[in-house]
Amino acid sequence: MTAATRPVGIDMQESDDNRAIIAAIRADNPDVEIRRLPGLVKLSAPGQIVINRESVEAHLGREWETGEFQLAIVTYTGNFAEWDDDQIVVAWEH
Repeated sequence: MTAATRPVGIDMQESDDNRAIIAAIRADNPDVEIRRLPGLVKLSAPGQIVINRESVEAHLGREWETGEFQLAIVTYTGNFAEWDDDQIVVAWEH
């Protein structure tokens, strides 16, 4: 299994704002799989998950800073390969 196919994952708390973030992630990552548990949403995808600020803002209907993502996540699998004002990328670096 290579870094390009090794699954990454994000576990997020269930909330109204997080449902909008999850919808944005789903729109930008067609391979993402979503599992809903009581109070928790588990996202996984092969290789990487990309969170785009503009997509999240479109789904939230308000401005969103990528730093807010820290409040949404419970845990993750992979590395934050990129995190700036416009995009967060969870991927394996090796």
